[in-house]
Amino acid sequence: QNVAPTLTMLCAKTGLLFVPPAIDRRVVELRLTDNFIAAVRRRDFANMTSLVHLTLSRNTIGQVAAGAFADLRALRALHLDSNRLAEVRGDQLRGLGNLRHLILGNNQIRRVESAAFDAFLSTVEDLDLSYNNLEALPWEAVGQMVNLNTLTLDHNLIDHIAEGTFVQLHKLVRLDMTSNRLHKLPPDGLFLRSQGTGPKPPTPLTVSFGGNPLHCNCELLWLRRLTREDDLETCATPEHLTDRYFWSIPEEEFLCEPPLITRQAGGRALVVEGQAVSLRCRAVGDPEPVVHWVAPDGRLLGNSSRTRVRWDGTLDVTITTLRDSGTFTCIASNAAGEATAPVEVCVVPLPLMAPPPAAP
Repeated sequence: QNVAPTLTMLCAKTGLLFVPPAIDRRVVELRLTDNFIAAVRRRDFANMTSLVHLTLSRNTIGQVAAGAFADLRALRALHLDSNRLAEVRGDQLRGLGNLRHLILGNNQIRRVESAAFDAFLSTVEDLDLSYNNLEALPWEAVGQMVNLNTLTLDHNLIDHIAEGTFVQLHKLVRLDMTSNRLHKLPPDGLFLRSQGTGPKPPTPLTVSFGGNPLHCNCELLWLRRLTREDDLETCATPEHLTDRYFWSIPEEEFLCEPPLITRQAGGRALVVEGQAVSLRCRAVGDPEPVVHWVAPDGRLLGNSSRTRVRWDGTLDVTITTLRDSGTFTCIASNAAGEATAPVEVCVVPLPLMAPPPAAP
């Protein structure tokens, strides 16, 4: 259909198996919904520099070629929802420097590369990734979307939000994280703003986190102290709060347990210079404690060519030196406090080898 003064092409439900090559390159709006297009090829939208709105919803698209949208410098809205995309790569959305709306909901997306949104970080206003299989997002990139109005991530498998992600998103009016796998929410100015607190006047903001397996301990106490009731329906853990409505639980029941070291190396470890030694340290608590080790000289130890701290708290020293003699300290810490345990290490120096006697 030619609708003056702009050119609009509507090709919905026409049985298309691919993007027609004869499309007028001057088209401003192109709708190819409800077809059977399986892939977007490199030249499908070449030279369409006037295209503003592109809709590819409800096809069977599983592949998007690198640079397929590179010529769409004027594009403001891209609808790719209800397809079969499994990932979003950094080269697929290259060139979309004017994009405002990116709709990728109801696909099979498991992974989004960190560079996937680079072309439109400062312009995008609406990002929809709902109903996918995402376990994580490039949160650093999301935090740079300063013009973002709506962020829709409901019905995914996301279990972590990086702290400080939303600090710069002052234009955000809707954040939907419903039905994910979040156990906790990091304190963020965004949530305070949604409750109308803070130095600035309140702005309309809807934050939805219902349907997540929240772990209701002291780390969520900041959220419980906010006055506005949200759709955070129930707590999943700990056991004594299971299935209880979040906002009905008294503050004093949001508890944490300080660390308790349950297993550690014996009080003294004897090792010959140059050999390896492993120092065990395990701790329990709520939230799960993080274990650090401090060397005899007071240095905080990390992973290096000579030392490694394992996930279970064990410290491996692969090559001991005489400087390792002394007290190593295991420190287990969480939001409720910390516990320490000393381990004495004695490094036995290698005997000096005497030179062989001179031959007569």
